[in-house]
Amino acid sequence: MQTAVKPRLPLLRIIEMNIGFFGLQFSFGLQQANMGPIYGFLGADEATMPLLWLAGPMTGLIIQPIVGAMSDRTNTRFGRRTPYFLIGAIICTISLFLMPYSSTLWMAASLLWILDAGNNITMEPYRAYVADRLVPGQRSVGFLTQSAFTGLAQTLSYLAPTLLTAFIAQDVLDDNGIPVIVRIAFIIGAILSISTIVWSVWRVPELPMTDDEKAALEQKPLTVKDTFAEIVKAIRDMPKPMRQLALAMLCQWYAMFAYWQYITFAVGRSLYVTSDPSTAAFREATLTTQQAGALYNFIAFLGALLLIPIVARIGARIAHAICLSASGTAMLLIPGVETPMALFVLMLGIGIGWAGMMGNTYVMLADSIPADRNGIYMGIFNMFIVIPMLFQTLTMPLIYNPVLGGDPRNVLMLGGALMFVGAIATLFVDAGHRVPREQKALAG
Repeated sequence: MQTAVKPRLPLLRIIEMNIGFFGLQFSFGLQQANMGPIYGFLGADEATMPLLWLAGPMTGLIIQPIVGAMSDRTNTRFGRRTPYFLIGAIICTISLFLMPYSSTLWMAASLLWILDAGNNITMEPYRAYVADRLVPGQRSVGFLTQSAFTGLAQTLSYLAPTLLTAFIAQDVLDDNGIPVIVRIAFIIGAILSISTIVWSVWRVPELPMTDDEKAALEQKPLTVKDTFAEIVKAIRDMPKPMRQLALAMLCQWYAMFAYWQYITFAVGRSLYVTSDPSTAAFREATLTTQQAGALYNFIAFLGALLLIPIVARIGARIAHAICLSASGTAMLLIPGVETPMALFVLMLGIGIGWAGMMGNTYVMLADSIPADRNGIYMGIFNMFIVIPMLFQTLTMPLIYNPVLGGDPRNVLMLGGALMFVGAIATLFVDAGHRVPREQKALAG
């Protein structure tokens, strides 16, 4: 019989297996930095604008658990996870290329649905692929490397329009009112989306399945009925630490989704005294926000690398509570900034929080779920991200004017308060200890 031998990977291979995450997160960064302004250029209303962001949470809620369960049951010559994130990358590439050519709100919103579907098809199997490929002691390095690539990719995606102004003026617009520099940035993202994924799967292919794994898989047919039955069973059997993460995830992702939607509009009011997307001042606010976003993502890139030894020393749980507190502090202070430099300084807190969100939570998750169900639980865990986003999308139009005074700066203050609640909730999660659970069991 073939035995399961999972080798430890050198750091270079861990980096290479996560290069595909760079392309995936470049795509997400383009959305975060540009969809709000694009909707503004095309005439969206501030109060109801979150409804145009429904694509992300809805496609994640529907697609990721299904793809997770299917990838656990898939066996092809390319591997279990690889076919899914290759298909997803192709969809992302096409959607990114077409997005800046949107001529109407409905066209941009529709393309965002397709783009997010592709992103979600890619995302969940990628998470499971890392958990599959690495021994327990290397998972924190793997997921924090993903977090580092998230920071690096989003740094460059946020900064791309600013860098392109060296060649094309920011006020040169296409017929639809979208700046040419935004169109070129999306084309660059389309190229990166497919090329980086192909590099990763070529350089670090999935391990072949063992005889025991193949035998077990034969008992799990890849049918619609069995796939949904497996999702229901997995939710019912969800490990307690994973359930405990729900409140922290609700708070941090509600806050971060609101931040992405309204940061440009908040900066427009605070620094440029404008709320009109058709003005040159608003385009300047957009570039300033993108520069700030690039900075916080670069801080997240460095922060994720620094978190590797910190998490090894104090555990992911405590480290994550500190990260969320830093982000909460920054969100509370941003509405009061009076200069771009003050805004850039506060990006330190946003970046530290973002590094934790993209790395620490997955370290805690991998510490609490059975290895043979990595795919489905990674998919279900995405519900802990998209349900808060969906909740935010549906509730923000209801509270934006009557509760928050129609001021995007108050949205950021609400986000800051929620980050602190999330930090407190994290401390009650029985996962992410200094020694992973599997290592504790082996030691015992």
